[in-house]
Amino acid sequence: MADAKNQFDLIVVGSGPGGYATAIRASQLGMKTAIVERAELGGICLNWGCIPTKALLRTSEVFHMMENAEKYGLGKVKPVAHIEKIVERSRGVSKQMANGVAFLMKKNKITVIEGTASLKAGKPAPSVVVKDGKGEGTYTAKHVIMATGARARSIPQAGLVPDGDRIWSYREALVPKEVPKKLLVIGSGAIGIEFASFYNTLGSETTVIEALDRILPVEDADISNFVDKSLTKQGMKLIKSAQVQGLEKGKNSVTASVKLKDGKIEKITADVVIVAVGIVGNVENTGLEEVGAKIDRTHVTVDGFGRTGVPGLYAIGDLTGPPWLAHKATHEGIVCVEKIAGQNPHEFKTNNIAGCTYCHPQVASVGMTEAVAKEKGHKVKVGRFPFLGNGKAVALGEPDGIIKTVFDEKTGELLGAHMAGAEVTELIQGFVIARQAELTEAEIMETIFPHPTLSEMMHESTLDAYGRAIHI
Repeated sequence: MADAKNQFDLIVVGSGPGGYATAIRASQLGMKTAIVERAELGGICLNWGCIPTKALLRTSEVFHMMENAEKYGLGKVKPVAHIEKIVERSRGVSKQMANGVAFLMKKNKITVIEGTASLKAGKPAPSVVVKDGKGEGTYTAKHVIMATGARARSIPQAGLVPDGDRIWSYREALVPKEVPKKLLVIGSGAIGIEFASFYNTLGSETTVIEALDRILPVEDADISNFVDKSLTKQGMKLIKSAQVQGLEKGKNSVTASVKLKDGKIEKITADVVIVAVGIVGNVENTGLEEVGAKIDRTHVTVDGFGRTGVPGLYAIGDLTGPPWLAHKATHEGIVCVEKIAGQNPHEFKTNNIAGCTYCHPQVASVGMTEAVAKEKGHKVKVGRFPFLGNGKAVALGEPDGIIKTVFDEKTGELLGAHMAGAEVTELIQGFVIARQAELTEAEIMETIFPHPTLSEMMHESTLDAYGRAIHI
């Protein structure tokens, strides 16, 4: 007979935003809940991802503002980046948030089990075997949710393997000893562009290599092109349609062999290389395959409620594939646990999940790009509105930006919204709500937006799609 203290209604493996929120919701629903964590509470997001990077990027925003103080009628300022203090602040923010998760676990009477978990076949759900930590032992539950997340991809054949010295992953990029004079970033997705923006603002001579024909390739082409021009204007060098063939380490530098679009090989030398070439799920040594879960390209296959097909076993978050976003993991986990509890949540879908990139300028989007909408057979109406036409943006000294909306011509459905500019990562939620509520262009146009605000541009972009924009 198993020890009663090791028996639960639900065990969640992984305490990132998906895992800890799921455990809290389970506790709210009356389940005896445990969460297993091998490292820090809060997972990668709070400790080595979303939160500390935003703290760094906030510093670079302030640095940029100080450099441009004269534009606001202030005395000229020449800011100096004290990287050790910048990193100290970032780590402090992470620690504060992780401590907050520990408080929430205690408040919700969730048992925290320290150690590395793996699954072992069992009924009514696989049992959870924990090793290498204070919580070592075997635990059983009626339901087990895997939320083990994902990690940065490496490409050994091209030498794209972080070494903690001159070749960095996001972890090393978060805690630099100094700001590199020359920086090479491989990959122009959200992670690559955020770090490129941070270091470029602080003075690094920054080059970005992208294999596809444009940066931020998942974004709408108009937004990618806008950001490309903006970053180039800031002094960043962006090389598209290029492949890194290999990296050669020197004593104090790294030289990349880059195959360009025309087939020529260019040698690029930098002090540091940041590798940001994608994500792989943490499926190794978890026992997932052994108990019968299906794995597709390092991610667990699940249905719209997180069910793996193995009785009592579920998976959520980055482990289940794109989009690799904290808010996706949180919502997916809550849908999963509410279904387990016998409630009737809507099946989880990814079409209304916003993506945000916190470079300068910020980027945010939800729904289909114009190209995807057309590929899917929609006849579209497209609206655009520039920040330059908005009083609040000009008053803020942030006149560079654009908002683009894509509507179905026949039904008025908002198919997608895409933005680049100041604070668009906050603005995007308005369009997320519009899509979730299935609003058409009519409801958005009839909505009164407060003045003067950046949000007025959302209204104007919608009006522009139907030839009714006021301020352009």
